[in-house]
Amino acid sequence: MKSISIGSSKLVSSRLAYGCWRIAGTWEPSEVTSDSVKSGIKAVLSAYEAGYTLFDHADIYCHGVAEDVFGKALKQVTGMREKILIATKCGIRFPGEPWSDSPQRYDFSKQHIIDSCEGSLKRLGIETIDLYQLHRPDFLADPDEVAAAFAQLRDTGKVREFGVSNFRPSLLSALQKACPMALVVNQIEISLARLAPFEDGTLDQCLENKMTPLAWSPLGGGVLGLHENNAPPGHKHHVSLNLQETIQAISEARGTSRSVIALSWLLKHPSKIIPIVGSANPKRIQEATQADDLELTRDEWYRLLIAARGERLP
Repeated sequence: MKSISIGSSKLVSSRLAYGCWRIAGTWEPSEVTSDSVKSGIKAVLSAYEAGYTLFDHADIYCHGVAEDVFGKALKQVTGMREKILIATKCGIRFPGEPWSDSPQRYDFSKQHIIDSCEGSLKRLGIETIDLYQLHRPDFLADPDEVAAAFAQLRDTGKVREFGVSNFRPSLLSALQKACPMALVVNQIEISLARLAPFEDGTLDQCLENKMTPLAWSPLGGGVLGLHENNAPPGHKHHVSLNLQETIQAISEARGTSRSVIALSWLLKHPSKIIPIVGSANPKRIQEATQADDLELTRDEWYRLLIAARGERLP
């Protein structure tokens, strides 16, 4: 795959990232088996062999087990660590921790950020995290306190670069003003099934500040790759028949899959979106890389946008 700089930093990533949220095979640590660990390691190594160099984590993925599985995968390939970027996130606390009546919440306190980083480093089996992000906005976030945590992690060599995830532009601006270093990414949900970042100022802010958008769920939870109109029961995205037909028509004309078209649509945006591919299927992991070689025309891009909007542009 081609390479791309992350924000204003010196970090260089593959054009697609690999999302490690599924590599434990479950969200419940008690359900992890030796077979699911082997499958997770296989998925990670498949992504590495396919050319992915940015691997996305969070401390909450299977309560940290996903990071542990990735650490095991790292040990199987000599020199892999030096050729990839490892990103992870913190800030979400589960219900019941540390007290039985503690609710699920967000925590950007300095101590929690630092403790979470230490935990991720240990599970991943590495000395430095390349990209560390705050996972979801804490309503009690103090930008100065966050900045102090980031500065300590940077100065002690535990983190190279910092960013955020799921942040509204106003909070990101407040945090950036307090931070002594540039925030280089905002990881957000972007796809043909979720267009909000194109209109709420999020991508505009990325363009203005040379910040890289990392797109989680770039296939709308998989629904954009389906041939049928309806998403599975309980799925949060239900895309229109018109959008499905438009994706299908363009994929047939281009001789590729619907998933590749949906990923290519994101890659065309000038903010240089990096889609995060989350499949654990080696075949799909490899197939997704075709998006890096497919350049949609402006007409094709807008046909897809209009179909996704469900109405003509004003």
